[in-house]
Amino acid sequence: MIRYRVVALVLIMLLIYFFRLIFASGGDRSQFYQNCLKFCTLDNCTQSGVSYKKDLQWKHDPINKLLMWTCYDECGYDCMWRTTTAFHNRNWTTPQFYGKWPFVRFLGMQEPASVLFSIANFFTHYKMLQRFKREVRTDSPMYGTWRAFSYICLNAWIWSAIFHTRDFPVTELLDYTFAYSMVLASFHCMVMRMIHRMSLLVRGTFSFLCVLFFINHFSYLSIGRFDYSYNMKANIVTGMSGALGWILWCFLQRRKRRYVWKCFIFIVLATSSLLLEINDFPPILWTFDAHSIWHLVTAPLTILFYSFIIEDCKTLRKELANVEDEESRKLL
Repeated sequence: MIRYRVVALVLIMLLIYFFRLIFASGGDRSQFYQNCLKFCTLDNCTQSGVSYKKDLQWKHDPINKLLMWTCYDECGYDCMWRTTTAFHNRNWTTPQFYGKWPFVRFLGMQEPASVLFSIANFFTHYKMLQRFKREVRTDSPMYGTWRAFSYICLNAWIWSAIFHTRDFPVTELLDYTFAYSMVLASFHCMVMRMIHRMSLLVRGTFSFLCVLFFINHFSYLSIGRFDYSYNMKANIVTGMSGALGWILWCFLQRRKRRYVWKCFIFIVLATSSLLLEINDFPPILWTFDAHSIWHLVTAPLTILFYSFIIEDCKTLRKELANVEDEESRKLL
């Protein structure tokens, strides 16, 4: 028992450590960048910032136009690299700009690796959902709950890919809030797994409260300036509660349900992967940063978790069938 308490304590400490706020470097605040941006826009951009007074090398790129890269955006991109070069020539560390590392664009995408790996997560969830629907009967306990969880994750990964393609306030809002929806959905599924034998009223009330809380969360973040601090705290509390709940459940069920090791390993590895979010570093080849690699790591872990979900639903279905058979024999 002491061993599991130590594990729980370590997870709490890691979660608190992982989610510390990291402030951007001063790339966009440097005088070099500000001067570059000022003169670039004066020389190249019209007052609207959409059309161009002079030819820029990216002017006729249809993909950039499709993704709404304006002249001001292009000047910012060009000055970002000029500033980065200036920093390196002075043997300074690679700067961040508006809280982001400098990335090489590809096909108009701001962070191509994160886009690719978000899509990989989407397809992993999609393929495992198809397997879940093939192997698990629709009348199995928790079937509807896990299907809802899958759709929530699919939606979140779509917005993750969109946000990393183009960072607008609205795409940032939808990425952050729907990412939280996955955390909340995991917590919801954990509680529902523990109370799945209770009445429909109890289960329905809890689900309604979770939906209501998410609507309130989304509404609050949608009004005024985005509250990063509140969003981070909500993720920490919900994620930590869900992780510790799953670990406790796995410990209690470890003898009765041998397959719970899959859930336990998933939680431990998923939590450990957050080290990538804290040990941040400039992008390798100006493409692969810690965040994108974290997205890459989460894709195969999804397979392990769905394997647990499928086996657990099948087990619950057998247990339900045994109970129904026993009740039938009693009636006879």
